[in-house]
Amino acid sequence: MSAKDAPPPLPEPLLVEVADSHTHLDMQSGTVEEALVKAAAVGVTTVVQVGCDVKGSQWAAETAAAHEHVHAAVALHPNEAPRIVLGDPDGWSRQGARPGGGDAALDDALAEIDRLAALPYVLGVGETGLDYFRTGPEGMAAQERSFRAHIEIAKRHGKTLVIHDREAHADVLRILDEEGAPERTVFHCYSGDAAMAEICAAKGYYMSFAGNVTFKNAQHLRDALAVAPLELVLVETDAPYLTPAPYRGRPNAPYLIPVTVRAMAAVRGIGENDLAEALAVNTARAFDY
Repeated sequence: MSAKDAPPPLPEPLLVEVADSHTHLDMQSGTVEEALVKAAAVGVTTVVQVGCDVKGSQWAAETAAAHEHVHAAVALHPNEAPRIVLGDPDGWSRQGARPGGGDAALDDALAEIDRLAALPYVLGVGETGLDYFRTGPEGMAAQERSFRAHIEIAKRHGKTLVIHDREAHADVLRILDEEGAPERTVFHCYSGDAAMAEICAAKGYYMSFAGNVTFKNAQHLRDALAVAPLELVLVETDAPYLTPAPYRGRPNAPYLIPVTVRAMAAVRGIGENDLAEALAVNTARAFDY
């Protein structure tokens, strides 16, 4: 194993227990049990496991059912919806290459997300939203239709909406306004600037910060974190992606949350225990557990 592939070392434990508000345990090496034990050893005692497609959402629901401190969110990722409708000749997603199934296939997939969203240990509908980075203009209609359907599912089941917003801020905010956002809405891996943070704050949307808040080129995220109301701030890994500095590029996992918490506390100018306390309360409120 090269140094670049090696898992980073365990950070100093947090003294106040916190939750990883967004992780993908199914994409990480090792077992769920190993990941949870390692995370708990550093004070990360709860995780929200997030689905990105039908299979991943089913797995998230099953995993949450089996583990008291794992909560599930279920959805079709914004990049998954166009693949279902138009096909995925390159097999970029975990399903491998597949033909397009049209709107009927998207309806079938959304029906399964709807079924999963009714389960008691599924607390969120997400990650859903818009992604203009990986999906071109031809996929936007499917992406938007899927996003609007997920908003409706979240509201009908009283679940938290978890948003993936990549290079699509204005449209995500517009569609939330048009549909009416659920009572609890989380911008996962918050990627906007300080001005957008003020819009989200006015609407009561939670902003979840990931390891990229530590990246040198991410001053706009630190500026957003500085102005976001403390009661609307969450922390996440989005593991195995977005590993915080100084481990950027190596595999991420929930046990690395303390690295990001400490960086966030420095941005806010508060003690890490005070921030951890706020994060723990906020995550429980955001996901209603």
